[in-house]
Amino acid sequence: MYVLFLFVILLILVLVPGMWVKRVIQRYREPADRYEESGAELARRLLDAYGMEQVVVEPTEQGDHYDPIAKAVRLSLPHHDGHSLAALVIAAHEAGHALQDATDYPPLKHRTQWVRRVGPIEKIGAGLLMATPLIIGITRLPWAGALMLLGGVLTLGSTVLIHLLTLPTEFDASFKRALPMLDEQAVLYEGDERHARKLLQAAALTYVAASLMSLLNIARWWAILRR
Repeated sequence: MYVLFLFVILLILVLVPGMWVKRVIQRYREPADRYEESGAELARRLLDAYGMEQVVVEPTEQGDHYDPIAKAVRLSLPHHDGHSLAALVIAAHEAGHALQDATDYPPLKHRTQWVRRVGPIEKIGAGLLMATPLIIGITRLPWAGALMLLGGVLTLGSTVLIHLLTLPTEFDASFKRALPMLDEQAVLYEGDERHARKLLQAAALTYVAASLMSLLNIARWWAILRR
């Protein structure tokens, strides 16, 4: 009962930030034609204005992000082609990550390095998750179930670590890069800055929600193994 109560509390803590982020972004996708520029066009303008002509802007189906390896700002279709406030602000946020990369911002460099290191750990964890049922079926040893917990921790715990390392990078991209760029390039209409701040906060907190979801998955694995 105690474990179930903690699980419900954690579930609430996970769902609320994620729902708030989605609600804010969805809210500012309307009106869809608020600005003349699309998100992709603004991203291109900002990148060129700050000397990052080599960075490409591409549509993606994997969520808005900046790829420091490919030197690419990738925007989901509603933000790549959209002309809403949300499209422009999210595009500026990702351009902010490109600016971090161009200026050798240490947290972004450290995050990129950790992503490379964590990749093999996640593969080991995934391998354990897939192999555990076979091991249990062959050996019939009850402690073999601990391998599933280890696999879950390696896989999901690695994701939590990456998200936590990402947080300083996200807030810097929002408020020390994107917001000044939007101001210097006179992008926003009068009265839109306070809404842009809320959107930039939501963009940064996307990773908080993702981190909490990974923690919830770890708790779920633990509850399954305790049965």
